[in-house]
Amino acid sequence: MYATKNGERKKIKLMETSKKYLVIACDILFREVCLCASQSKNIIDIIFQKKALHDTGEAFMSKTLQNTIDNADCEDYDAVLLCYGLCNNGIVNLRAPVPLVVPRAHDCITLLLGSKEKYADYFFADNGGTYYYSSGWLERNTGSKDTEEQNISNQLGLNKSYESYVEEYGEENAEYIMSILGSWAANYSKAAFIDNKIGDIQNNRKKTMEIAESRGWEYEEIEGSNILIEKLLEGEWDSADFLVILPDHKIEPSHDGGIVKSAAL
Repeated sequence: MYATKNGERKKIKLMETSKKYLVIACDILFREVCLCASQSKNIIDIIFQKKALHDTGEAFMSKTLQNTIDNADCEDYDAVLLCYGLCNNGIVNLRAPVPLVVPRAHDCITLLLGSKEKYADYFFADNGGTYYYSSGWLERNTGSKDTEEQNISNQLGLNKSYESYVEEYGEENAEYIMSILGSWAANYSKAAFIDNKIGDIQNNRKKTMEIAESRGWEYEEIEGSNILIEKLLEGEWDSADFLVILPDHKIEPSHDGGIVKSAAL
């Protein structure tokens, strides 16, 4: 566009029009997503899903997320943004009537660290036995009434206390049950707190240290980054970090470094 002043024709740059996005995110990332949304030039609407949705299995998780997309007025948005990783195939087969954008991430750890490369570099530096914590993970580590019947932890009794098992099965059996249920911890040797400079860092750091001490794990702190979430909400979807699924396509796992791919319906 050009403007004329004193007979001189000058080119002026028009302001970019803000986009309107619908974000569907795990509430583990509540603080990070809200922070990035508050700073975005775009108009952002957000629907958060409970952390417990991860415990329900891929079929139920995918169905729940698809129902969320189907029940939203997607035509009012320029795109639907998924603030999820592949999450044990929990986003497989998702589709939308507008572009659907998802980070190339196996899970939320990539989103908390800022890139899949940083996650891989840390993991393969002899950190395979690491259990990751963040402010959101510690704050949102509760069950969901909506998924109570589907929740694997509830189905297996992982949410019961030692006292409950004693009352139900007797002391000897309770000790055996707790030892079996607690065996998952044997696969881990370290608790890593991802510091994204959000929330009650001091208290959440202390909680993670206490968890590590109670399980005989090493403690480590990792500097996090919100850059992937920022780029997602800003519409900066480079193909190395994001996948854009067109309306006549769906999400599928790629089983390679790209993590996810687009497939025709």
